[in-house]
Amino acid sequence: MAYETFAFVYDEVMDDSLYQQWLSFSLRHLPKTTNQVLELACGTGALAVEFAKNGFDVTGLDLSEEMLTLASDRALQEDLSINWIAGDMLDLTDIGKYQAVTCFSDSLCYMQDATQVKQVFEGVYQLLEDSGTFIFDVHSTYQIDEVFPEYSFHDQTEDFAFLWDSYRGDSMHSIEHFLTFFVKKDGEMFERFDELHKERTYPIELYQQMLTETGFKTEVFADFSDEAPNEKSKRWFFVCQK
Repeated sequence: MAYETFAFVYDEVMDDSLYQQWLSFSLRHLPKTTNQVLELACGTGALAVEFAKNGFDVTGLDLSEEMLTLASDRALQEDLSINWIAGDMLDLTDIGKYQAVTCFSDSLCYMQDATQVKQVFEGVYQLLEDSGTFIFDVHSTYQIDEVFPEYSFHDQTEDFAFLWDSYRGDSMHSIEHFLTFFVKKDGEMFERFDELHKERTYPIELYQQMLTETGFKTEVFADFSDEAPNEKSKRWFFVCQK
């Protein structure tokens, strides 16, 4: 699993301000009557905890048990009750019905192809209550094709070092992120881990087509705002109604 090692330094390298932006966007676009949300690819639970703090009944689903362990600890520290599910968003059967579903941090870009993306859409549609809301974000084609290639980010603390380098992928609108971690073990010794993360996105029109075929009515926004995307938008947000 790609996040096995990443889970333990994930919170250190993530920009905390993004969680508040995802929360703010959700609060603006979820119907005011919504009090229950399923967060797909919830990671270490930072956003799930923020939803719970705002009064939502929250369920978080993630493929990584390491991530969910950290998420559970986070909720306990905040004295919050959140339901955690170890599961794959390609199979959303038998996990209940929900008023709203979110999937942020470009998690859908980790699907192998458009067929899998649509499979997630169909699974979400089935578990949403009537008139339920599905909100997700993905990288734009501009972000994947123009911004990410040759991107390089390096960070370090006393306990770990993190190197992130990105290169064009083999498929259209795809990118490969090469991640290297040096994690302190005992004393001054560090252990090295390497991971490869592959992401892929598609034109807005294809997302809209797949969502319409699934049964959703959809609006598209950009970069955490309520503005329509333009040619240099980096992140697209889809607000979908069943």
